[in-house]
Amino acid sequence: MLLRDIAHARTGDKGNRSTLSVIAYDAKHYPLLETLLTPERVKAHYDGIVQGPVERYCLPHLGALNFVLHGSLAGGVTRSLALDAHGKCLASGLLAMVLSTDDLRHQ
Repeated sequence: MLLRDIAHARTGDKGNRSTLSVIAYDAKHYPLLETLLTPERVKAHYDGIVQGPVERYCLPHLGALNFVLHGSLAGGVTRSLALDAHGKCLASGLLAMVLSTDDLRHQ
C-alpha cells in the first residue's frame, strides 16, 4: 500500500523551508499516520533533499500531520535554481512512500 492510498498532502514554502501536511482521507487511518510518519522517516525519505531537521506537528482533530522540512529548498525560492523551487512536488513524493505489511503489523 502507498501512503496516497490513505492520505493526501499539501505543501507550502517559507524561505528555505518547506511545510508539508499529510491528511488522512478517513479518521480511522490517522493513528497509523501518526505511528509511521515520524520526522526521522520523512527525513530519510527525502535523503539528499532535506539538509536540516524535520519537525512534526500532530493535528489529531484534523486527522493531519504537519511537517517543517528545514533546508529543503536550495536556499529559498529567490535563490534556488531548482525546477521545483517552491517544493510543491514534495507532497507527491511523500505520497509515493510504501507502507509495508510490517508497518501495518506494528500498528
